[in-house]
Amino acid sequence: MDNLRGANAIVTGASRGIGVYIARALAREGVNLALAARSLEDLEHVRAEMEGLGVRAIAIQCDVAEAADRAELIRRTEAELGTIDILVNNAGIERVARFEQALETDITDTLTINLEAPMLLTRAIVPGMLARNRGHVVNIASGAGKVGVAYGSSYCASKHGLVGFTNALRSEYRGRPVGFSVVCPGFVTDAGMYDRWEKNGIRAPRIAGTSKPEKVAEVTVRCIKRNKAEVTVNTPPVRPLIVLANIAPSIVPALLHRLGYAKVFERVMDAEAGAGTK
Repeated sequence: MDNLRGANAIVTGASRGIGVYIARALAREGVNLALAARSLEDLEHVRAEMEGLGVRAIAIQCDVAEAADRAELIRRTEAELGTIDILVNNAGIERVARFEQALETDITDTLTINLEAPMLLTRAIVPGMLARNRGHVVNIASGAGKVGVAYGSSYCASKHGLVGFTNALRSEYRGRPVGFSVVCPGFVTDAGMYDRWEKNGIRAPRIAGTSKPEKVAEVTVRCIKRNKAEVTVNTPPVRPLIVLANIAPSIVPALLHRLGYAKVFERVMDAEAGAGTK
């Protein structure tokens, strides 16, 4: 999809964080937007900004975990914008906890919102894309979808699932006119969960570095235009670690501890536990 001007896109999780930056980058390409999230008030602010960039934009209150909400999101998008050319599955939650202490609902909610909902929303939209010989789906995963980090078992499982889901679709629909991409950001400043961590004085390991949300948005647009399979948005030293996780998985847990990853997530876990007791 080289020329995106006039295309219609759904962006989930568009009320804050990385979703706002993705919506902004698409709007600058001339893409009309259906902005979906649970917070309608925040969405309305984003909608107004997008319309200020010269595209049509609608705000749709939607809990992607709910089948009725997903159906209404599709119905309203098609009724008010037209056919759906692009889907960005960005909505997600994170839970940091010791696995044996994690609440059952935390596990199921994470898997439902981060993995099941994107799969079902994609399943509902892809047939129309195939019929029109045009479309692209981008799944926003995480660096935690490439390596497993301590205290993030449910989150890692959901993001690994998104990576596998995307790769499976690329294989199944190889040679067809619909593309599938997965973007794996690392620690993203100024947006999302890491922004909250920074405000609590928690910093990423030095080797991990950080990325800007504008970069994640830029990569997302590039994936749509060039049908990129998978892009990791992080500093160069992290990429050999991801390769190592695939070829020598037995040594990676110890290495992540030595590099400080486990300590970061342990501090997050403790901070969130402390906030919950106030």
